[in-house]
Amino acid sequence: MANIVLLEDEIALREEVASFLEQSGHQVEQVGTLCEFYPLMSHAQVAIIDINLPDGNGLDAAKQLRDFSARTAIIMLTARSAIEDRLAGLYGGADHYLTKPFSLVELGALIDVTLRRIGHGWRLDMQKHVLASPEGVELELGPHEMAIFNQLAMQADSIASKRSLVEAMGFDWLDYDLRRLDTLISRLRQRWREKSAVELPLKTEHREGYSFGAPIERF
Repeated sequence: MANIVLLEDEIALREEVASFLEQSGHQVEQVGTLCEFYPLMSHAQVAIIDINLPDGNGLDAAKQLRDFSARTAIIMLTARSAIEDRLAGLYGGADHYLTKPFSLVELGALIDVTLRRIGHGWRLDMQKHVLASPEGVELELGPHEMAIFNQLAMQADSIASKRSLVEAMGFDWLDYDLRRLDTLISRLRQRWREKSAVELPLKTEHREGYSFGAPIERF
């Protein structure tokens, strides 16, 4: 099952596609304009985007989404069949390009194939405050835990200093007892062990801070 955002201004087609995908087990959010799409794009594991829209070009949405996330699957829909248009979509960040009319079964297969290829890493749901592992294990996070993982996600290639984590939680660095941070991390690891046999790759960096041993995608 995937979270899908469907951007298509033809209402009948949009509802037909959404119904098919929901019957296949996916969660679908339907929109008809770029203005509606942009606030939702961070939710998407898969984005299905029509090119010709009332308030702009779907290629712009694909490019902006690809800049935001390298892991989101993007499938373009269009009535255009010219090779130049197909190439523009693919070079703009799309994974696949379907020309209308298209087969719903083919669309479903493209989604499944693309999701298998991309795979799922560690994911941080910014709205539900949930951390999910590649194996699908989910852990609900409190506000301070959420702030810590958000900071770790932003510093994926480096060590998150204790100061950066303390300030991310909204505390004054000078007045904060660092033992509270260590206790919070310890309890977090314990909660994860109760949910999964796979160790949480949250590493203590001696005298520096903490790091996470894998990329975390925020959505």
